[in-house]
Amino acid sequence: MNPIFTSGPSLQHRLALALLLSVALIVLDHKFNSFSSTRVYLNSLVSPLQYLANLPGEMLNASAARLASHQRLLDDNAKLTLQATLMSEQLQRMTFLQAENERLRRLLNSPVKTNTRKVVAELMAVDNNPYSHQVVINKGALNGVYEGQAVLDENGIVGQIMQVSSTNSRVLLIADVTHAIPVRVARNNVRLVVSGTGSLDELDIQHVPHSTDLQVGDMLLSSGLGKVFPEGYPVATVTTIVRDETRPFAQVKAKPIAQLDRLKYLLLLWFEETPGTTSESPEESVNP
Repeated sequence: MNPIFTSGPSLQHRLALALLLSVALIVLDHKFNSFSSTRVYLNSLVSPLQYLANLPGEMLNASAARLASHQRLLDDNAKLTLQATLMSEQLQRMTFLQAENERLRRLLNSPVKTNTRKVVAELMAVDNNPYSHQVVINKGALNGVYEGQAVLDENGIVGQIMQVSSTNSRVLLIADVTHAIPVRVARNNVRLVVSGTGSLDELDIQHVPHSTDLQVGDMLLSSGLGKVFPEGYPVATVTTIVRDETRPFAQVKAKPIAQLDRLKYLLLLWFEETPGTTSESPEESVNP
């Protein structure tokens, strides 16, 4: 389809004319530097457009750098958190081992005669019978344990062995209602008998005359009578004394020195060399 009106040179002529003018301008600018001022104005005019054109790329680069820094911080935080957790676990373990070590040292430094054999045992189980206070330890006949043997913790007397098997034994605690132990008052050597009440934090002292020189806070030590518990070990502390003249005896209560509700390691004592025991050194290895 031909246009209705045609005027001016053709497209080929226009292209040739533009090329000639461009070459001429390039030559003039190169030879005479006549367009330097015009170039400055044109650059000033175009520079905002260049900034706008570069802005998206710069924003993307800044966002990528920010994301990389954030991810690096997250990774560093995760590593530090893991290290802190591991260090905390190690600290807890060291604290536990330090407490266990101190407990064992107190056990072995208890006032045992130098020629008395002693062995450290570890608690295995607690009897769930609410009417009986017994525990099971990991030492038995293979270790020379015998029925009636004295058992202590790091504070004082816990009870005595009531049943022995080859590798473990059952301990009757002094809080059991069927248990009784002869004691003496550390202050004046008055002899008494302490019985269990069924409560882990209370003992009963029966048949105490009103005239007995006994005070709240008196320390009760094992007397050595009965040939079960060696003499001189802490048993209880007197907590209450009720002297009611209408009753034949005073009502006396005491609190066990041993922590019967949180037993872990126990010390087995040999009152004297028994026929069933082997001749070992006075202090065996403390490994339970």
